[in-house]
This record gives sequence, structure tokens and C-alpha cells, in this order.
Amino acid sequence: MQASEHHFHALAFVENLPLKELSVAYPGARRTLHELSFTVKLDGASDGSVFIYPFGAVVFQDVPPERRDVETARLRAARRGLTETAAVEGLRVLADQNCAPRIAGGVLTLDELTPDRAKVVALTVAQSAAMEYYERIVDDMFARTERIVNQLETRGTVPYRTRPLHRFIGTAIGTRNEVVSILHLLDKPDEAWEDPGMDRIYGELRAEFDLGDRYRSLELKLRSVQDSLELVLDVARDRRLVLLETIVVLLILSEIVLALTKMH
Repeated sequence: MQASEHHFHALAFVENLPLKELSVAYPGARRTLHELSFTVKLDGASDGSVFIYPFGAVVFQDVPPERRDVETARLRAARRGLTETAAVEGLRVLADQNCAPRIAGGVLTLDELTPDRAKVVALTVAQSAAMEYYERIVDDMFARTERIVNQLETRGTVPYRTRPLHRFIGTAIGTRNEVVSILHLLDKPDEAWEDPGMDRIYGELRAEFDLGDRYRSLELKLRSVQDSLELVLDVARDRRLVLLETIVVLLILSEIVLALTKMH
């Protein structure tokens, strides 16, 4: 059998993609709990495939750029309000029956690319694209938190207003919950359990995209952001409490002064 080359191209969006709603726009697609997939008819000898994931990622397998644009426009029509692409990821796969499964130089080599193996590859590439999107958000939050902490360090105080801090903490908690909610993405797919060769490749793919390390880094940064903001919020509350106590003392003193003035 002649060696064949395949290309996987992933797009990640800000919004989640509800598969049940989208399945109405893709009547011929196969829907599972974590994936909506369908075949794209092309002019060449082979067809392409599209995988849509609920965490906001789409993967194209062997779909040329112009057709990817068509399918992306179709997705936008089905999911109104979809923003611009937040992250992009890609992987080249070489299928050669004379080669053992391995990954080197950013190219995954398999003895055979079966439909189940294609699903595992597509999911891993989608995970990496989604992770890149979250990394950007968390890095921005980490930078904002650092500026607030630096202000506390240099000035020894924080602004009296706590509402912006409350909103920021809410955003941090919401983002952390979102990241935690994609934990199932890092679980081994069923197809990898059933295919020893793909099981090894799945582990190597995770290592190639640093999925485990990147996820742990996200968790640590989000925990650091949340802890730092809660500390800053405590300082702001203490400052407001001191101000309130000072006002109460001044009111009591003014009452005493007024009472003494009336006595004289």
C-alpha cells in the first residue's frame, strides 16, 4: 500500500458549541456526547472529515483551505454570534504500513490511519487549540493581577472601591470552572483503549502538545490569581473598615462637642 499524507487543522472559538442544536444544521452528521462529525465530499479521490466539539473547537481532516472557509461560514450561520477564531492548531500525519507508529519533527507517522485513529488525532489537536485559547485568557488575568499586587507593594494600599475586584474575582472563578469543566478532554478516548498502537501514539501526542503540563500550568496560574485577588480584597475591606471606624469615632466626638457646647 502506498504511503499517504493527511492534514489536521483545528480552530478554537470563544463560545461553546451545543452539539444538539448544531445537529439540526447537519442532518447527515453523526453525533455523540462529545463530538459531531461528518464527511465532506471533495473533487479528489478521497473525502475530508469535520469534527465539531462542544468546548468550542472544530477540526478539519484533509479539507483544503477554501472548503474550510465554506464549512466555517456554514458553522457561523448555524451558530449565530460566533466570534472570530481564537486559536489555530495543526498536525501532519503520514500513514505508511512499513513504519511503526511514532511522532517526530511535528509529524505523526502511523502504519494505518483508521477512522477511530483519526478521531483520536482530531480530538488531541482540538484539545491543544482549546488550551491555547485558555492560556491567552489566563495569561492576561495573571498580568492584570500582577499589576494590582504591584500597586499594593509600591503604595502599600489599594483603591477603596471593591466592586471591580469582586467582578475580577468572579471572572477568575468562572474561568477556572470552565477549565476544570474540560477535564474530560484529558481523559483517554475509548478508541485509544481499544487500539494498543494508538494508545502509545495518544501518549506521544499529549507529550508533543504538552497537554498535561499546560493544563497544570493553567491550574496553578488560576489558583494564584484567585488567591492574590482574595488577599487584595481583604486589604481593601480592612481599609474600608478602618475608614468606617474613623467616621464613627468622628461622629461620636462631634456629638460630644455639640453636647458640651450646649451646656455652656
